[in-house]
Amino acid sequence: MSKIKNFGKVAVLFGGRSAEREISLKSGAAVLAALQKNGVDAHPFDPAERNLQALQDEHFDRVFIALHGRYGEDGTVQGALELMNIPYTGSGVLASALAMDKWRTKMVWQAAGLPVPQYEMLNEHSDFAAVVKNLGLPLFVKPANEGSSVGISKVKQVHELPAAYQAAAQYDKLVIAEKFIGGGEYTVAILGQQVLPVIKIEPANEFYDYEAKYLRNDTRYLCPAGLSTAQEEKMQQLAQLGFSLIGGCGWGRVDFLVDKAGHPYLLEVNTVPGMTDHSLVPMAARQAGMNFEQLVLRILEATTKEAGHVG
Repeated sequence: MSKIKNFGKVAVLFGGRSAEREISLKSGAAVLAALQKNGVDAHPFDPAERNLQALQDEHFDRVFIALHGRYGEDGTVQGALELMNIPYTGSGVLASALAMDKWRTKMVWQAAGLPVPQYEMLNEHSDFAAVVKNLGLPLFVKPANEGSSVGISKVKQVHELPAAYQAAAQYDKLVIAEKFIGGGEYTVAILGQQVLPVIKIEPANEFYDYEAKYLRNDTRYLCPAGLSTAQEEKMQQLAQLGFSLIGGCGWGRVDFLVDKAGHPYLLEVNTVPGMTDHSLVPMAARQAGMNFEQLVLRILEATTKEAGHVG
């Protein structure tokens, strides 16, 4: 109980203005309920409806960030909280901004020699036939700065590529075409210095899109993931390295693709992963012997170790 009291007055930031607002509302509601159930003086706070200055005016001691996407996961809120000297959960400004940008994250990983799927950046002047010749089919097209599979398309024929580009470009001026890696999809959650068990994702539809993530109940999540001990450890090590290279801290999730030969490729980092009933970090935590409430308290506790949060 003394630890709970040390948290002080806590704001749970959720909702926001991004394309992932609806998912954030669900994540934040679950986090808020878990904190309140454990006696934390936690309060809801939607930045789309209230000015962030209210956090300081109303004397909040720390913030649990449950915002997904732009204006919450991309370093903007983190920067505002830094200026107000309010401790917050998760990664700092640089790591948050970098992880939100899939293209620049890939460049950091490539510079360090980590494996990423082959890709090309697209614009309205791209030679789409040449892109297909280089990357092969099928391929994926996605906005560089969105999460939750917003704006992503699987392209099976060359004539589909322009429309896929336009769909992604509605969300971001940076659009990525990425080589298809067909050996399976995995994810690894990180909680402080602890790397949680690997989860294998088996969507029932074409790929792990928004519907498979949040709306369908037939997506399969395997944890244990069915990997050998060596494969699991390698993926966990890659996740930890990839997370640390972008400056990640507190908690996060690193997504992977695996090819037919079993070689893993880093896909992206989520610095504020989902915390809904379909979300992956709570699943991995359960496999590690931690229930949802314990997980939420562990994430919040990490803010007490840093004065004003040092990313």
